[in-house]
Amino acid sequence: MSTVDWQGTHVTVAGLGVSGIPAARVLHGLGAVVTVVNDGDDERSRAQAAELEAQGITVRLGDGATLPESTELVVTAPGWKPDKPLFAAAAEAGVPVWGDVELAWRLRGLDGREPAPWLAVTGTNGKTTTVRMLASILEAAGLRTAAVGNIGVSLLDAVLGDREYDVLAVELSSYQLHWAPSLRAHSAAVLNLAPDHLDWHGSMEAYAADKGRIYEGNRVACVYNAAEKATEDLVREADVEEGCRAIGFTLATPGPSQLGVVDGILVDRAFVENRQKQAQELAEVTDIDPPAPHNIANALAAAALARAFGVEPAAVRDGLRAFRPDPHRIEHIADVGGVAYVDDSKATNTHATEASLAAYDPIVWIAGGLAKGATFDELVTGAAGRLRGVVLMGRDRALIREALARHAPEVPVVDLDRTDTGAMSEAVREAARLARPGDTVLLAPACASMDMFVNYNKRGEAFADAVRALAAESD
Repeated sequence: MSTVDWQGTHVTVAGLGVSGIPAARVLHGLGAVVTVVNDGDDERSRAQAAELEAQGITVRLGDGATLPESTELVVTAPGWKPDKPLFAAAAEAGVPVWGDVELAWRLRGLDGREPAPWLAVTGTNGKTTTVRMLASILEAAGLRTAAVGNIGVSLLDAVLGDREYDVLAVELSSYQLHWAPSLRAHSAAVLNLAPDHLDWHGSMEAYAADKGRIYEGNRVACVYNAAEKATEDLVREADVEEGCRAIGFTLATPGPSQLGVVDGILVDRAFVENRQKQAQELAEVTDIDPPAPHNIANALAAAALARAFGVEPAAVRDGLRAFRPDPHRIEHIADVGGVAYVDDSKATNTHATEASLAAYDPIVWIAGGLAKGATFDELVTGAAGRLRGVVLMGRDRALIREALARHAPEVPVVDLDRTDTGAMSEAVREAARLARPGDTVLLAPACASMDMFVNYNKRGEAFADAVRALAAESD
């Protein structure tokens, strides 16, 4: 909880946006002298600045590099890279740097209420789904909760708002964890680790280390993926409270202190009286929507965190049954001519796409976009036997095409030399031409979307629109 006397404290907030603006307003309301610095100086930034300045907050646009004089604390938007000159200046001046998560953590209990414990989730993929599953389970248990954090709901609002919570389901990105040194969760999970955002972190080791911060100071359970030793290694390296347990989840039969799957049943051998001899049934695989392997893993991680908080088995089952995935995450759009069309536009890296491709067979795969430095040989090698055909589009599609030529030369490939938004309609039509009844046409791009679309949501919507147009023509 906060020990800062905010009245008159000079705070610099780095960045306008979904975290910077709420942080500036909260700190100003606590009596701090707030200056917001922002790299951009566009029309949107100027409008945001005008609103803040009307409240008495100073805003400097077009200069995010200079540390304002008298700064005693920097609160940064999570996306600001650690090598920014502003942070070097803060380090030289001995000024601490917090992220929005750190600020929220420090402000818990400021209103005198007992702070709600945090059940925290991170990982390269599956964070949002797992957090929303967890919140659904907690709600089914009758607990006052919310899914917050990197999921798009401000932690500051949850910590300082009027609603009271029994527990919070918190999604945390590697960026947020980097800037949250004091965070101490009740229990936490690292779902998986794969190369991502390495341009920001500088190396895979630094990326993994920031993910591993989520385990620091855990009180009850550190939940890890038994199929990925790297996540268990992070548990071993963490400094946790006495009595905190390592809890694994697996798609196989679980051992003691694990959750897993036996004959289509999710079972718990961690939170039972006799872990050596007992297993508690939690739910059926068919209770999970969709029951793809990686989504079952998400459900197991959510169940482990809920069980660590004392939730009864029936609530795990009811919460998973009530859960519905967000759009663009293995979303079944339609069946046309006996072919299923599935939107997994959220699969913006190879790790997510690998999981998506593993859920279907045979597949006509639509892929491509901004590769963000990724390579595709391992992905293609693993999926080659399930591919009926591939349709490529986007700026870095050649990287995928070359991997296909090396590892799946017999698979037909359509290379669309287009990066306009209308390319999606052509991609769907080409995929339909390649597909046979019983196949799945899967949009799992393995790339970011910004070369063609505003975000992955717009890319998914374009795919869904194209599929619906195809369906209408076939009626």
